[in-house]
Amino acid sequence: MSNSSSISHFLLLALADTRQLQLLHFCLLLGISLAALLGNGLIISAVACGHHLHTPMFFFLLNLALSDLDSICTTVPKAMHNSLWDTRNISYTGCAAQLFLFLFFISAEINLLIIMCYDRYVSICKPLHYGTLLGSRACAHMAAAAWASAFLHALMHTANTFSLPLCHGNALGQFFCEIPQILKLSCSKSYLKESGLLVFSISLVFCCFVFIVFSYVQIFRAVLRIPSDQGRHKAFSTCLPHLAVLSLFISTSFFTYLKPLSMSSPSLDLALSVLYSVVPPSLNPLIYSLRNQELKAAVWRLMTGCFQKH
Repeated sequence: MSNSSSISHFLLLALADTRQLQLLHFCLLLGISLAALLGNGLIISAVACGHHLHTPMFFFLLNLALSDLDSICTTVPKAMHNSLWDTRNISYTGCAAQLFLFLFFISAEINLLIIMCYDRYVSICKPLHYGTLLGSRACAHMAAAAWASAFLHALMHTANTFSLPLCHGNALGQFFCEIPQILKLSCSKSYLKESGLLVFSISLVFCCFVFIVFSYVQIFRAVLRIPSDQGRHKAFSTCLPHLAVLSLFISTSFFTYLKPLSMSSPSLDLALSVLYSVVPPSLNPLIYSLRNQELKAAVWRLMTGCFQKH
């Protein structure tokens, strides 16, 4: 294929060669999807219905659950379809739409995790200014900015990536459409512009990561000065889950986009993509609900209330 205008579809990476393994992968992906749907759905419902959870921390957690739910629904259903029907095809427009939506929801997740870090910092280090700095209007503006900037970021990268001429076939070494895999198909030197945009975006994320590390140093210093064990436990129970999710998400995505081509292999690329695109949306509800007593109690009341109605 000489250029992108002759490409009508892409070939995604097959997760398995044998029919038995394909069906096994379908069942695993179905289980992950249902777990993500149930967990994030419960968080969204519990926060929306629990009036005592209408606080900045849970408002941002609700937005995070929405981005998690949408991001996993962008990539996993197509992989399930391909495994079930033994196919690898995705249309050119379908690939562009999948890339845009994936970048949109993943970018929104990064933005929301950064905002949640700021929320924890103000709550613990500047508690007297919490109501002023994180009022309802400020929270709405921050959430809107997170989603709007994610939209612009996704639009910029998608438009730039799919404007590149593609000269190296149409087979992607990934189970969903991803920028590094599409760049491998581009003509020599034509990918430099998108690579520059990626470096710029990653540099911004790295600056945010430095801000997060600095914030958590201040947070842990403040937590260790709390006199009561109960107060320290409550502070840690809201900070440690956020830090664990953030570390997994940023470290795997950084490595995916910054690793040299010499280290690239189908198995490594697949493992890394699963770690930052599938695992966090599935585990976030479990991590946050297990460590946060208020959320755990709200989810339990929601579930028992539904059972009692039936």
